[in-house]
Amino acid sequence: MRAIMVEQTGGPEALTTAERPTPEPGPGQVRVDVAASGVNFIDIYHRSGAYPMQTPFLVGSEGAGTVSSLGEDVTGLQVGDRVAWAMVPGAGYAEQVVAPADRLVPVPDDIDLEVAAAVMLQGMTAHYLANSTFPAESGQTALVTAAAGGVGLLLCQLLHRKGVRVIGTVGSEEKVELARGAGADEVVRYRETSLVDEVLRLTDGAGVDVVYDGVGKDTFEAGISLLRPRGTMVLFGAASGPVPPVDPQSLNQGGSLFLTRPSLAHYVADRQELLARADELLHLIAKGELDVRIGGRYPLAEAARAHTDLEAGGTTGKLVLVP
Repeated sequence: MRAIMVEQTGGPEALTTAERPTPEPGPGQVRVDVAASGVNFIDIYHRSGAYPMQTPFLVGSEGAGTVSSLGEDVTGLQVGDRVAWAMVPGAGYAEQVVAPADRLVPVPDDIDLEVAAAVMLQGMTAHYLANSTFPAESGQTALVTAAAGGVGLLLCQLLHRKGVRVIGTVGSEEKVELARGAGADEVVRYRETSLVDEVLRLTDGAGVDVVYDGVGKDTFEAGISLLRPRGTMVLFGAASGPVPPVDPQSLNQGGSLFLTRPSLAHYVADRQELLARADELLHLIAKGELDVRIGGRYPLAEAARAHTDLEAGGTTGKLVLVP
């Protein structure tokens, strides 16, 4: 079977297509025939060496497909079951993968496996951000950076369903309409106008209750300055680069602010929480109450192009690789 490997970290050219033996599941594992693999920024960090991995390694950690073989001691799954996963290292860009059975979630029959692959990491991220890290409520105002990105589009929809006023940031006119369509009440093109001035104008100088920031360096300081007293900065990504060090005293001076740097891994570590989060997310999709935008489909062998496009910042929604 074919897999995308990194022998030596570097740019997109470090992604190479390799022929690998069909993987065999060990105890507590299953083999899955992959229908689609999700492409994420963490894959880029692994490929580049920003997040060190022992080489060689199979790139990716998210996907969906059909169970084709069971290892010993696996219960609750059968050959032919449709499953999806995220945050499973080594279960990514390949035609077949082996994954721990307790990290897989069932996919309802009325959800396309490509959609399931596209929503696991970003969708569960949006879910925990809106419901657990800062449980947003009706009447509050949230600032969502990169509102037309994969997490942003889903997060805007979840917040809108809660009755939250959403102010989104985007980088182009095309993305303005996407963010509005996902539920953003106001959209700011932060590269062409002052983010701080515009959000203060939109909130009559009051600022926002929460900032959900997946951009990092380019928007973090502005976001902190826009929080109301006792507001919360949720820094969940760094697409533009890492933020500078923060003096805790500045949080006091800003109005007893809260700052958190969450990760999906800590919000799905318990299997019951993983199942509950994924189940709610997938059923919203099945009922047509949550729209998943697949912004690009690439053949497995064109993984390098997918990385190049994602790094360039012009993509919207989710990118997937299809074997």
